[in-house]
Amino acid sequence: MTYPSSQKQAFESYDFSKSKFLTPFQRKVLLKNLHLNLLPEYRRRLQIMLLADQGKSQTQICQMLGCSQEMARYWSAVAQAGLAHTWQERGIGRPKTVNDQYIERLKELVSHSPGEYGYAFGCWTARWLSKHLATEFGIEISDRHINRLLKQMGLSTKQKRSFAKEATNHTKNTRITICDL
Repeated sequence: MTYPSSQKQAFESYDFSKSKFLTPFQRKVLLKNLHLNLLPEYRRRLQIMLLADQGKSQTQICQMLGCSQEMARYWSAVAQAGLAHTWQERGIGRPKTVNDQYIERLKELVSHSPGEYGYAFGCWTARWLSKHLATEFGIEISDRHINRLLKQMGLSTKQKRSFAKEATNHTKNTRITICDL
C-alpha cells in the first residue's frame, strides 16, 4: 500500500493524545483496517475519519486526500457521532433505485399489449412504461432510463415492421413497363 508522503506521515505518526471523537477501540479498528487491501473509496472513508479525529479541518482533509467537501463533511460527521464502526455499512455510490423485481416487471409489460392493462393505445412508449411502473412500485425514473434498461435487455418499445418487408416484396412484383401504357 502506498500513500503520498503527507498521507503516510499522518497515519504512521497517529497521535492518540490528540484524539477528539473516536474511542480507543474505534481508532484501533480504523487503523487496523486502513492497512488491509481495501477499495480506494473505503480507504478514503477511514482516512477522513482518522484525520477529523486528529482535528484536521474539512479543507485540510480535502487537500490531503483529494476528496470532495461533501465526502469530508459526511465522514467527519460520522466520526463525531461515534459511528465510525459503521464505515462499511454504507454502499459506494448512489443507491440503486431499480431492483430485479422492477426489471422483471418491465420485461413482462413490454411483452404484452398495453390494452391488457386497460390502456387505450396499442403499443408501449417509454413514458407510459415509466408511468405504469411508478404507480406499481413508487419508483419514478425517466423515459430515457427506461429505454436504456430495455436496450440492456435486448428489448425495445419499437415494434418490428414486418409489414414494411411485405410491402417491398409486393412492389417488386408489380412493375410497370412502357408497353403497359
